[in-house]
Amino acid sequence: MEVDILRIDKDKKENLKDTVTDEAPLTLELEGKELVTLLCSPDNLKELSIGFLYSSGLVNSLNDIENIVIDNRNLVSHLELKNKDILSELVFKRLYTSGCGKGVFFYNALDLMHRKTKTGNFQISAGKITELMQTFQKSSLAFRKTGGVHSAALSNGKEIIIFKEDIGRHNALDKVIGTALIKNLKMKDLIVLTSGRITSEIVFKVRKIGSPILISRSAPTDQAIKVAGEGNLTLAGFVRGQRMNVYTVKERVI
Repeated sequence: MEVDILRIDKDKKENLKDTVTDEAPLTLELEGKELVTLLCSPDNLKELSIGFLYSSGLVNSLNDIENIVIDNRNLVSHLELKNKDILSELVFKRLYTSGCGKGVFFYNALDLMHRKTKTGNFQISAGKITELMQTFQKSSLAFRKTGGVHSAALSNGKEIIIFKEDIGRHNALDKVIGTALIKNLKMKDLIVLTSGRITSEIVFKVRKIGSPILISRSAPTDQAIKVAGEGNLTLAGFVRGQRMNVYTVKERVI
């Protein structure tokens, strides 16, 4: 949307209109009970809901979701799962994360500790990573207009096949994951790109989908590096220009 602003540049002042990104609260209701409210960009809400359920450990496939209805007027996602006992299980599995607005998972992080990425001899050149990141950054029209969104994408190693944006980096990744599930894509064969910093919960989401490589233009945390290494996930950060830092499973980058 457009808002009236006073722009100050040294001694120059001018009144003009500026474009800012939209923010809205999406409430996910599971079996009629409020599960969580996500502060998000109000688009691709079905994909966001599906991706959140999957990456947070509530479902293992699209088939686990019995029904999903998006109320765009009231911004509510009504969800029904085939496992009707899920609500009683959630009490012991909620984990608040370091994400903006307190991200949340519904599985114990220990559930993934022994799950390792199985990718055979998957490799990609450093030059191709650089090229993908350049394409990735140019794809973000909303960022160029507002400077207020994060981006996430999936690539087959040759080109970007899914690209989404959101005010939250977790939401952007969940929108990508939800879209991939709807399209029935094999995410274990795809590379994840993100614009935001890489923390352990982002790595957990990528390990959940089985992707072999996660790349970002931003920095990882120490726990992100640890969790990526334990999961046989290649983690590359600070991918800017011709430079990058590869932190784990370095042999995949040639």
